[in-house]
Amino acid sequence: MLITMVNSDEFVFRVNKIMDYYQLSSSAFADRIKVQRSSISHLLSGRNKPSLDFVLKVVKEFDTVDLYWLLNGKGTFPKNILTSTLQETLKNNDPDKVIKIADETKPSSSINKKIERIVLFYSDGTFREYVQP
Repeated sequence: MLITMVNSDEFVFRVNKIMDYYQLSSSAFADRIKVQRSSISHLLSGRNKPSLDFVLKVVKEFDTVDLYWLLNGKGTFPKNILTSTLQETLKNNDPDKVIKIADETKPSSSINKKIERIVLFYSDGTFREYVQP
């Protein structure tokens, strides 16, 4: 069986992208995933390669990080985190609840930001806009 190794430089790029997205320093990132700060430093400098434990801690802590994207860059970041509740709410066309749920799913770094509007685009070219009162 052939196992493809993770490209360390690209992995470090993706870790940096996560830290930028959440506006975390390397020490704050280490604290969030509960690893030693030196582990992050060694990983970012290329001295060490990521362990399976490290990868799993990142994916567990950040629900916007897809495992396959983190490991090999396939997929998207941030991943689609629409909950089943939000999907059901969209079906029921309840704009106030859509905005409330969307507001709850934004990353902690944007907690002081307020959602003003949400625009849904449908496959037939139409759209629906929800504006926060």
